[in-house]
Amino acid sequence: MRETPAAALAGSETVGELVTVALAALAEGVRDRGGPIPAGGPTAADAAIADLPALPVEGIGAEAAIAELSAILAAGSADPVDPWCAAHLHCPPLAVAAAADLVASVLNPSMDSWDQAPAASAIERALADDLARLAYPSADRPDALITSGGTESNLTALLLARETLGADTVVVSGDNAHHSVARAAWLLGLPKPVPVATTDDRIDLGALAATLAELRRPAVVVATAGTTNSGAIDPLTEIADLTRAAGAWLHVDAAYGGALLFSRHRALAVKGLDRADSIALDLHKLGWQPIAAGILVCRDRSLTALLDTNADYLNAVDDTEAGLPDLLGRSLRTSRRPDAFKIVVTTRALGTSGLGLLVDRCCENAAAVARAVADHPALRLWAAPSLSTVLLRPTAADDLPPEEGDELVAAVRRALLDDGAAVLGRATLRTPTGTALWLKLTLLHPHATPADYLPLLDLVAEKADRCR
Repeated sequence: MRETPAAALAGSETVGELVTVALAALAEGVRDRGGPIPAGGPTAADAAIADLPALPVEGIGAEAAIAELSAILAAGSADPVDPWCAAHLHCPPLAVAAAADLVASVLNPSMDSWDQAPAASAIERALADDLARLAYPSADRPDALITSGGTESNLTALLLARETLGADTVVVSGDNAHHSVARAAWLLGLPKPVPVATTDDRIDLGALAATLAELRRPAVVVATAGTTNSGAIDPLTEIADLTRAAGAWLHVDAAYGGALLFSRHRALAVKGLDRADSIALDLHKLGWQPIAAGILVCRDRSLTALLDTNADYLNAVDDTEAGLPDLLGRSLRTSRRPDAFKIVVTTRALGTSGLGLLVDRCCENAAAVARAVADHPALRLWAAPSLSTVLLRPTAADDLPPEEGDELVAAVRRALLDDGAAVLGRATLRTPTGTALWLKLTLLHPHATPADYLPLLDLVAEKADRCR
């Protein structure tokens, strides 16, 4: 094939020219959208690309393609840079991290053998060592693996637990656990997790003690530091005591709340985290990284060594004996991106103290917004936030029968989405009389202020009146 400009390889000059085009188109798309999400729902999103074949026979050229589709993507995206895009643990990435991700994409190191990623492997190893020491300051030989996020971290942790404890291992988890825990058990051929009741979205210690006392097989207990529904943090120290007394493995899913380790003021909220055998962290939540930026940290490197495997073309024995680092056993994946690079660029830029300040701002914003919800005559607050998640419910929903009240809450959320006005999440939580549906604000914008959210609270109350 004759080389054309559209088929030019990535380099500083070729990519630089296209980045200029892409950024201009991105800005155009953001202006066209005019809010946190496009109005019109799925129908409008489908219509935007209806006349654009994804696999045309003839191309239109690099500049035209990047301009066309960048504008469409930006105009049709849920944009976490907008403070009112607050449904999920979907963070606005830092500019420095996004720029670093571009550098990694241009160079394209593959983290499955050293000869594809000499510098990237050294950077990843340094990050893994420092993160392991941050999570386990007193352990002799902690280790960390870079993953694609909390789901892969939880899967890998349960795999290591199974390989350590045996094939008859059972998972014990609160009903506040992330859905990936049950999926990981299924993928690994383990029994369906044994559920433990929760109170206020935290594991009930009495229920956990009773469950462990009844088991007659090896167990891995999964606790959560930062639930998806409310951001609640399980009582980690007490759970560690119960788990150790029962001879069970403890894994903590701290994909959300683990970032409190960066904060000088809030690290005590995850006290006991270092008593776990394994910990899931995730810096594309309260870490402001482009996806993906997950980490699995283990108390001892003998656990991560369980992943060791051999493929002669990637980690031949004589190569590793000669000193070439073995990357293949550092992940369940083979080809993978150098996600450690953008993380280290970010930490070099801000320091852990700088990241901690951003964590503090988000948590402070949540506390202030929660107070505003509590003071609002047409809204009800679920509880004071543990992290940066605020749950609220229109009081109009409480005036209806339970099922109709939940339908109103869901209708308010969808109306805001259809208007392109706001992206709010939803969470179903237990109440003394059953369950109730709540609207969820997950505040991950570190430069927003509480004042940015006050008009949104009024809009929620207004929508509730209109949707009745």
